[in-house]
Amino acid sequence: MRTTRSRAGWLAGLAAAMLAGVAAAGTVHVSVQDSAGKPLAGAVVFLESREAKALARPLAGTEIAQRAKRFEPEVTVVTVGSAVTFPNQDTVRHHVYSFSPVKTFELKLYIGTPANPVVFDKPGIAVLGCNIHDQMAAWVVIVETPYFGRSAASGQVALANVPAGSYRLRVWHPGLAVGAPAADQALAVGAADQATVFKLAGVTP
Repeated sequence: MRTTRSRAGWLAGLAAAMLAGVAAAGTVHVSVQDSAGKPLAGAVVFLESREAKALARPLAGTEIAQRAKRFEPEVTVVTVGSAVTFPNQDTVRHHVYSFSPVKTFELKLYIGTPANPVVFDKPGIAVLGCNIHDQMAAWVVIVETPYFGRSAASGQVALANVPAGSYRLRVWHPGLAVGAPAADQALAVGAADQATVFKLAGVTP
């Protein structure tokens, strides 16, 4: 009987702790601005912490297509370990490559979809190009967190269900210099929804 009661008490305590954890999660609203204080659209915003890294899982079904001699989308955000396919939907061949330290690969001249996707297994920013069409460029931002998004035309992005804790708020934009890392600042997240402003310098329109 005593063992049963002890187990019941332990389970009740665990359930209470889990409910408290859920209750402590809120939405972080980030307003991204350029150095002049104007809204900055298309910025990648993410929250990093040891706990967030443990929750991150690879994404499935991510594609970066080639259409009209362009990469679509131009910026893709994935978690570490995600596999990305590169379907060529043009009538001409492309030679997709990345020489970035976080992921170096080549998909030599092809039409259609290569049999093997590219797995992005390290955090960072990979720059993509086409060896045949120099005007083609794209970026893959690889993160170690489930809390990420991109800013709208208003510069706003909402990161939902973020547990209370200490994080690094990181922001990156394709208008930064090639090779520039995401800027970051410390952010303490509480149990309630909150808003913050992040000014990102060095962005070229």
